[in-house]
Amino acid sequence: MPRWESDAQGRLERAALELFERQGFERTSVAQIAGAAGLKERSFYRYFPDKREVLFAGNELEAHLVAQVEAADPGLTPIEALLAALRATEEIFGPREFLLRRARVIAANPALAERDLIKLADIADALARAIERRGVEPGKARFIIDVVLAIHRRATSRWLADPEATLSRLVAEATAELREAVTPQSRQPAESTATEQEPISNFPP
Repeated sequence: MPRWESDAQGRLERAALELFERQGFERTSVAQIAGAAGLKERSFYRYFPDKREVLFAGNELEAHLVAQVEAADPGLTPIEALLAALRATEEIFGPREFLLRRARVIAANPALAERDLIKLADIADALARAIERRGVEPGKARFIIDVVLAIHRRATSRWLADPEATLSRLVAEATAELREAVTPQSRQPAESTATEQEPISNFPP
């Protein structure tokens, strides 16, 4: 059964999210979160060091992505391995509505937004090390990670907003958009009746 459905940690996460939405992050105490989850305050600290961490528990996403990259076919390029890993992340996410609410709360609170950036940086570091182990030099590894995480952010924001979409499809679409943006377009010859009718010898020497 998924962690968010019934266990104490999941109850604390849901209680914290509801309180953060209703009264704000700063005005919510650990005691209030624990009480709303039907637990004692000391139980909160079994799972989280402080209230800021309650929405960032676990490293399931990082572990999943690293494992996928390490298990990828050696014939894949690093960016192909990373994109394949991203397309398989939907299976480890919690309910979409919970994630959407969580994203709104994080965006509205500087302390939580800062922690979100730290979490993302940790994932980027772990992925960089994973593709370095595939023979990519560190500077290039970080560049590839930055590109792939930008694709993931675009795809994830769309996935949260569209219940009918799959994350795999949206990652593929975002990748195609990036490819289109950086691929030079073929220059089509300008259509001009005059040019077609006038011989080249008419141009001045």
